[in-house]
Amino acid sequence: MSRSSVFGSPLFLGFDHLEQMLDRVQKNADGYPPYNIEQTGEARLRITLAVAGFSMDDLTITQEDNQLVIRGRQRDDTEGRVFIHRGIAARQFQRAFVLAEGIDVEGAFLDNGLLHIDLQRPMPEVKVRSIPIGRQGAGPTRPIVRQRVRDEEV
Repeated sequence: MSRSSVFGSPLFLGFDHLEQMLDRVQKNADGYPPYNIEQTGEARLRITLAVAGFSMDDLTITQEDNQLVIRGRQRDDTEGRVFIHRGIAARQFQRAFVLAEGIDVEGAFLDNGLLHIDLQRPMPEVKVRSIPIGRQGAGPTRPIVRQRVRDEEV
């Protein structure tokens, strides 16, 4: 049984990696921790995650190829403590974002339980290239430059 895909059309050539990225994002659909993505400038983005209860030592941010991965692991500090009710979960998390090619992670800071990660998106350059059309069997579409050998060197 084959799976239907957005990129199954023969008009999408070489987009296999996008389908793999979408699969990774779908697997990362857990809602914890909640986050916002905002545009802070023409070419700037900020990801903000609600990480109340996590200190800077509990959080790691890594860029693995084109994925930005944020992990949180709280230390177990329950030793010697007796909880009558424990409603604040000390759970670990991993949140991954797929970054477009060329996006730079500028930095991150933790402020009042919110982890802010600043990104810069380069402005795309428009590239136009003319493709010459040749005749079949007429040889290459561009002239071949051949080196001449002088009579004296032969």
